[in-house]
Amino acid sequence: MLARAGLRVGPGLVQRSQQLKRAAWVAPAPHRLNSGLPMNIGVLFVPQQEAWVVERMGKFHRILEPGLNFLIPLLDRIRYVQSLKEIVINVPEQSAVTLDNVTLQIDGVLYLRVMDPYKASYGVEDPEYAVTQLAQTTMRSELGKLSLDRVFRERESLNANIVDAINQASDCWGIRCLRYEIKDIHVPPRVKESMQMQVEAERRKRATVLESEGTRESAINVAEGQKQAQILASEAEKAEQINKAAGEANAMLVKARAKAEAIQLLAAALAQQHGNAAASLSVAEQYVNAFSKLAKDSNTVLLPANTGDVTNMVAQALGIYTTLTKQQAVKTRDEMSTARKDPQPPATEVLKAEEASSS
Repeated sequence: MLARAGLRVGPGLVQRSQQLKRAAWVAPAPHRLNSGLPMNIGVLFVPQQEAWVVERMGKFHRILEPGLNFLIPLLDRIRYVQSLKEIVINVPEQSAVTLDNVTLQIDGVLYLRVMDPYKASYGVEDPEYAVTQLAQTTMRSELGKLSLDRVFRERESLNANIVDAINQASDCWGIRCLRYEIKDIHVPPRVKESMQMQVEAERRKRATVLESEGTRESAINVAEGQKQAQILASEAEKAEQINKAAGEANAMLVKARAKAEAIQLLAAALAQQHGNAAASLSVAEQYVNAFSKLAKDSNTVLLPANTGDVTNMVAQALGIYTTLTKQQAVKTRDEMSTARKDPQPPATEVLKAEEASSS
């Protein structure tokens, strides 16, 4: 019984003494969950997600799988119990210096799993402690490559770099790091104040830029509105002038047609009986009306010598009209006599006569 007790208790005492020696000069490492060292009674039931490393006469023999297993008492001994579950380890807070010489206090959480129980048992004395120390050193080296601003922006890439560095070193230990997360980053108070001032200055800058852009857009809109208003006003003035010109042209045409009709009616009236007397009466009336309007628009007036002789003035007007009428009648008689002498004029003369009559 004492021998059996010695075999069962001895490895635990050795591990305890080694832990005490290490705790004398380093901070205590976090303990991983395990099932302890069970006693070999020949028939063993291994729990799920655990691996029991068995030594036979001090040499590695095999790894017990979950379920029912048989061992030889006294010869076989369960030397290590490894948990295959995902293990969470808190990485203690530590100081690190960034690329721009800012000291940070940073801690994190490490998630790992034992992939090879044999390497985890015989590859390193304490796998969890080794991985924790490796995570701290890797985190310090990665932070030294980044500036303070990039540390906050690139936390995901920083975590991924730490995981890759840990997996490269812990492959021979049978442990795989699943992920690493930075929990808290503590910045010195003065640096925090300067960061706050920088954020406020950046926000004021953005507000000023936005205000200037708003003023610029407003001025552009006002100028565009004035431009459109001037274009519309010029188009309206153009349309008004066109309409006015068209109206004046139509008015002139209407006046010309009315005057032509009046002349035709006057000519027809003069051709009738007593037409000359009516024309004399109309001229006398117009003369009297014109004489009544003298000296209204201007003080300088030019008058003929016989201004009061209305009969003489009417006679002169009728004489001019009679002279013009006689000349027209003579011209018409000559054309008719020429036409009788030459009943068949050449084609050129016919064309000339047509052109003269049309004109």
